[in-house]
Amino acid sequence: MQSREDEALARAAVDALTGQLALAPKPGLPDPRDLDARSTRREHDSLRWSARALEPGLAAMAAAARRAGEPTPALRAELGAIGRCTEHSVGLAGGGHKGALWALGFLVAAVALDPGAEAREITANTRKMAAFNDKGAPRRPSRGSSISVKYGAAGARGEARAGFPHVRRALDTLATTRAAGATETQARLDALLTVMSTLQDTELLHTAGPLGLRQVQAGARGILEAGGTATDAGAEALAALDTDLHTRAWSPRGSAGLLAGALFLDSVSVNSLARTG
Repeated sequence: MQSREDEALARAAVDALTGQLALAPKPGLPDPRDLDARSTRREHDSLRWSARALEPGLAAMAAAARRAGEPTPALRAELGAIGRCTEHSVGLAGGGHKGALWALGFLVAAVALDPGAEAREITANTRKMAAFNDKGAPRRPSRGSSISVKYGAAGARGEARAGFPHVRRALDTLATTRAAGATETQARLDALLTVMSTLQDTELLHTAGPLGLRQVQAGARGILEAGGTATDAGAEALAALDTDLHTRAWSPRGSAGLLAGALFLDSVSVNSLARTG
């Protein structure tokens, strides 16, 4: 049985994901700048609809964790089953957000396990949950897991088992960039670039290979080293990287999903959600 707290956590997670979609310019990623183009509007609408389709599954994940009360193999198996059902629902709504589903699912479940926890405690709980094997997972490897094995990349599973280090780095960037006087958009873009600068993004490895991945990482680091998107030099470098990635059809989708996870932890008011109802 889901509670209002579970539903509120799921809404906060989906809001974080759709908030990420609204950012621009995001290098190699869909954004709302060109919505006059019919194909772009269709793609953006599809991503927003499929993001909303995550909400029931995320609420169910929160409810499962709240009932379990602690990370256990049984909880891990239940989260996996819910996640696979949610993947199917999202596919019917237009697809997309597979990586974000698992990142947000683990984070939502971790918040539900300990509603008073700070971000580091929350990500520690994701590490405990992800340490258990999902016995119900399909035996056939996914494209992401195959790429992870081929190139030795952590992938989505490795990120969760490590306690989402890139989510934590993005949170740190949000805090420091805001404190320096950047706008909220600039802070969020800098957080995205922080993730892009070091993440072994399996989507990029698939489409661009190791050399392409390193090129994207170097481009993101260059923007941050120029002072970030709040500076003229950083904004110019961002525009150049965005043009280059769109031209090459290279999309750092893994980084986008982890940014959504950071925005969820940043935005959710755990104590107020715990008092809902």
